[in-house]
Amino acid sequence: MRLFTAIGLTPEILVRLERLMSALRAEALIKWSPLDNLHITTKFIGEWPESRLDELHGSLAALAPRESFTVEVKDLGWFPNDRSPRVLWLGVHGGEALADLARETELCLQSLGIQREERRFSPHLTLARIKNPVPLRRLREKVNELQPAALGSFSVSHFTLFRSDPGSNASIYRKLRDYRFESAMAAS
Repeated sequence: MRLFTAIGLTPEILVRLERLMSALRAEALIKWSPLDNLHITTKFIGEWPESRLDELHGSLAALAPRESFTVEVKDLGWFPNDRSPRVLWLGVHGGEALADLARETELCLQSLGIQREERRFSPHLTLARIKNPVPLRRLREKVNELQPAALGSFSVSHFTLFRSDPGSNASIYRKLRDYRFESAMAAS
């Protein structure tokens, strides 16, 4: 099974995100992410045997205890750049607390043989993918008009292990388990 860890979005952020994406969708014929699939990935695990799922749960549950922290969602951008974009993203700002969670997840899973990510952690929401050359002038103008696209902030008190299964139009993500920060603090 294909797995990753992520932070889910609050209903309030999802409503604002839907409004933002509705304003952008009409401007370019590109592959837009389904709203239900948007999340803040903290670690892509990849293929993992179901027979070792308990071992994975144990490692994730043992992550260092931490306080809840705040994440702000704002700032539209392009990967790898705005001249030859492949992805339209919305920024996620969680400071050191979010970076620490991602780093500690990497380290704890590395001990299980899961390869460490070489790229620097860059939290974001993937709004759309650009697979083929299409006119983007109107979308670029709309992105500039909507900046900083500040959708607000929310408190993060847990992360989730997700399973990704192929779907007919997009991957289907299923929650497998939540890992609450407060529970970890109570256990220490």
